Amino acid sequence: MGKPTGFMEFPRQDRTYAAVADRLVKYEEFVIPLEQHVLQQQGARCMDCGIPFCHQGCPVNNIIPDWNDLVYKGKIREAIEVLHSTNNFPEFTGRICPAPCEAACTLNLDDAPVTIKSIECAIVDQAWEEGWIKPHIASHRSGRKVAVVGSGPSGLACAQQLARAGHDVTVFEKNDRIGGLLRYGIPDFKFTKTLIDRRMSQMLAEGVEFRTNTEIGKDIPAKQLVDDYDAVILTGGSEDPRDLSIEGRELNGVYFAMDFLSQSNKRVAGDSIPDAETILATDLDVVVIGGGDTGSDCIGTSNRQGAKSVSQLEIMPMPPEKENKALTWPNWPNKLRTSSSQEEGCERMWSVATKRFKGKEGRLTAIDCVNVEWSQDDNGQWTMAELAGSEFELKADRVFIAMGFVHPVHSGMIEELGLQKDNRGNVNANTADYQTSADKVFAAGDMRRGQSLVVWAIREGRQAARAVDEFLMGSSDLPR
Repeated sequence: MGKPTGFMEFPRQDRTYAAVADRLVKYEEFVIPLEQHVLQQQGARCMDCGIPFCHQGCPVNNIIPDWNDLVYKGKIREAIEVLHSTNNFPEFTGRICPAPCEAACTLNLDDAPVTIKSIECAIVDQAWEEGWIKPHIASHRSGRKVAVVGSGPSGLACAQQLARAGHDVTVFEKNDRIGGLLRYGIPDFKFTKTLIDRRMSQMLAEGVEFRTNTEIGKDIPAKQLVDDYDAVILTGGSEDPRDLSIEGRELNGVYFAMDFLSQSNKRVAGDSIPDAETILATDLDVVVIGGGDTGSDCIGTSNRQGAKSVSQLEIMPMPPEKENKALTWPNWPNKLRTSSSQEEGCERMWSVATKRFKGKEGRLTAIDCVNVEWSQDDNGQWTMAELAGSEFELKADRVFIAMGFVHPVHSGMIEELGLQKDNRGNVNANTADYQTSADKVFAAGDMRRGQSLVVWAIREGRQAARAVDEFLMGSSDLPR
């Protein structure tokens, strides 16, 4: 694939960013795309490696070498067809996927993988610009009615696939806009929301109905939905945040990360926020607890709001700057990564535990921390111990808890349907048929597998759609 000698002729070249000073004054995407001739050179770097491990690394099994070759040859219209054959929304993954495909690339053995993510994004962006992406309207109607609960990437992928199979699909969303975590969890500077609106227009033309401000289990009984539809797919995500139940948790100034991020996104969208509910970081000392993507998004948002200082605490030790390829490749390695938000300004602290929140007159003023040490026993189990004498205080006016999510919210829909859960509290369903313990009810995405990536959500939505189509019709032509 690509040019046989391309990987030797052309060095890896990826997208660049606008200057920090320019991007911090607005909530807009700041990634600078590659020029067309450079993009073709990057496609040419895809070598004839024999076994394309990028397929294994990509959860949706993108046919990466094929569209790399097509980009090298300038055949973008053919490339978008190949790309769409496995991924409904490559403009989503081309922006916010961490690119496990690149970690699995054979050229990553020399730390110079093909710029797969940038090529993917360029293909779909050009396809939209050229008007090549059209609605795929089913040639026949099945007469079956399907409800999809949740409009994140899993629900949207599932709904689109089922509509293209000829079913009447209704998507229910509890928020006022469609998109789930894409809409309210990811800041606009990483992912502009017009991308969702554009896909919604395509899906509306394909026959999908969207119903917002409708929470199943509250506004509509879950059992009524099961009675009214031939199949119900639950794709509501994993929304129960992991809390930090320590002294002072009740202080004003300690918030879950998603409360802060969703409010910021609503403000950017033009919504008015009541003064009593406002969460801002302007001119304040901010501490983010948690080292993942959500924590990084809190950093970028705090800096754009004009925080006085931003610190990020991670309880785990600092990972190595470079992985041991012989031990990790082609799998996703544990190594030090620095996000664009962290580059914009943040003090990162590793192996730090938060002991208590401190405040005056009900308001947060500081947190007490301690350094910790991790050790491994003979059975491979890791244990944490506080280092005596390492206690320290950190000034804090705002703390954003970004420690991940434990499982979907159980109250309401899940409890009403009496669904069985796995040992982690997720809705129990396998990846063969995606059926839950309730008749006609399916589950996919983070609600089934737990907190995960957008690309995994799309994969599960597509696979669940095929399973539901088989359930309704006895067989299916939809791909897995």
